[in-house]
Order: sequence, then structure tokens, then C-alpha cells
Amino acid sequence: MPIKLSCSDREELERRSRSQSLRAGDVRKARLLLLLADEQPYAEIQRLLGCSSAYISRWKKRFESEGLAGLRGRHKGSKATVLTPALEARILARTRQKPTDGSTHWSTRKLAKELGIRHQIVAAVWSRAGLKPHRMERYMASDDPEFETKAAEVIGLYLAPPQHAAVFCVDEKTAIQALDRLDPVLPFSPGRLERHGFEYHRHGTLSLYAALDTKTGTVLGRTADSHTSEEFVTFLNELLASQPKGQEIHVILDNLSAHKSKRVQEFLADHPQVHFHFTPTYSSWLNQVELWFSKIERDVIARGIFTSVKDLSKKLLRYIRQYNRDAKPFRWKYSNPSRRIKAISI
Repeated sequence: MPIKLSCSDREELERRSRSQSLRAGDVRKARLLLLLADEQPYAEIQRLLGCSSAYISRWKKRFESEGLAGLRGRHKGSKATVLTPALEARILARTRQKPTDGSTHWSTRKLAKELGIRHQIVAAVWSRAGLKPHRMERYMASDDPEFETKAAEVIGLYLAPPQHAAVFCVDEKTAIQALDRLDPVLPFSPGRLERHGFEYHRHGTLSLYAALDTKTGTVLGRTADSHTSEEFVTFLNELLASQPKGQEIHVILDNLSAHKSKRVQEFLADHPQVHFHFTPTYSSWLNQVELWFSKIERDVIARGIFTSVKDLSKKLLRYIRQYNRDAKPFRWKYSNPSRRIKAISI
């Protein structure tokens, strides 16, 4: 049975139905009553408004008994939470504590439920404080008793290198796998990432020796099937041959046993112009060549497809040649020595 509207009620409902500032629910109820007044069947109203027959009956009865006043919501909603300094301090303090459900970290919704507030409040506090409980970083504390001395020596070579001498950062990237995908690669397209098949064939591995010139940023590279002291010395001879005769060469490298073998000591004795500078233990971040290794990993190795070890070597060396055409030195700095992570004995 249709409802009857007075002129004033119809005028008010039409105003509400056209409003762009009222809540969507109020606009919807106004349209509903206008459709009922126009004798539209329930099925048509359900189609137009996307509502149920129970919804139609409820608001029809309330209007018939109370008029426009009956269209107000019966539930006023929860009281808005005001972010006060005390509440912010409470959120931050609870964030630093472990959840009580056994999980390792909080989410905004989990903490909001714990504190009885909206999760948007937690998200705002975390954003302001720079907190990201879902993320973590790993670190390795250096236990080298001569950390400061060795680090200062390396940093000095970066910031104030000796005149008329070359400084190289040297290391090996070992066990690089020549992986060949068994399924074809599906190229990326708008809205779709490049896709690689899950299965692969392993053709073998090789090692990449690299020496980064800290002044120019160029890289001398060499691939080898094995990772031995003899291969390392061969690479050092290539490095020596690339420099003017008699040039003083300072080499920054880590504490790998292959760098301190008897064969390497013989090489240093035969070439007194070459000086080794070892980084502290667990401090590979002091070696600039590690930055370059991360670059070649991203650019070539991680998504590369290699049909053989020879193909892998060819693509690595080709990348190095292209890189050297526009090489630039790393703008490396160490501005806060107090940030060193120290091992704490308990």
C-alpha cells in the first residue's frame, strides 16, 4: 500500500534526495519514501536502491508512525575518540610491549582492539612516531677488538686517499648460479608483472672477482670456476697489470682466509707497492665493492636466464664493460662514528 506525503514532507524528502552533504543513508531513505509514494513495487525499489524488503518495511513503518522524525537512526554510534597526549603516550607504551596472544608484533587493528579505540588512531600515532612494528632489520655486531683502528684506516682511504696512489675495493661474489628457466618468460604488460616459471635447470656456478676503483668508480672484473688463493692471486696480477708500472696500490678487502694464504703473502713480498687494508670482522658495509655487488645482483643475476656457465660469465663481463662507460664513484660517507653497534657482555 503506498504512503501519502504532505506537500511539506515531499518537498523536504526531495531536498534530501538531491543533497550532496547529507549522509548516504539519509539520502537513501528519502529516495525510498518518494518511490513508495509514487506507488513503485517493492521489487523495483529493491533493484533501484540495492536494499532488502525488510529495509523497505522498516522505514515505511517508522515514517507512518512518526513522520520525518522517525527517519533518524536509533543508534547514535560510538563516541568519537580524541587523540590526546595521554592517549598517544598510552599507544606508544603498549606498542613497545609484546601482544598477549603469542604473536610477535602488533597490527593497527589488533592494538586498537586491545585499547578499545579505532585503528585509524593507532595508525596516525605510528606514522607520526615513525613506528613500523611489521618490519624488522637484521644486524651483525662486530667483535673485532681493533674495530676503530681498522675502520679509521679504511675510512681515511675513502675521504683522504694518498696522492699518486690508487685505492681499490676488492672482493669475490662466490657461487653465482647459472639458472635456466624451463618455462618461457611471460613479458610484463599494463597491470601485469613479468612472470618467470617456477622450475629451473642449474647449469653450474662460478665466482666473480671485482676491484672497484674508488676514485673513478670503474670496475675490473674476472670470472673463475673455483674460489682459491691461486685464482685470487691471478686476479691481483691482472689488477697490477691494469695500473702504471710502479704505481702504489691500496687494496681494501675482508678477512677471508683466501686473502691471507701463503701464496698471497708471497705475492705481497714480490710486489711491495701493493698494500692490503682489512676491514673489521662482520663489517662488509665498509667495503664499497659490496654496494656494486648489490647493483649487479639486481641488474643481472636475480632475474637473469643463463643457458650455461659460459653464458653467465659472458653476461657478467658484458655488464661490467657497459657499466664502466658511465661509471661514477660512490658518494660514501660515515658521519656518525658513535652509531657503531657494540656487543654487550652479560
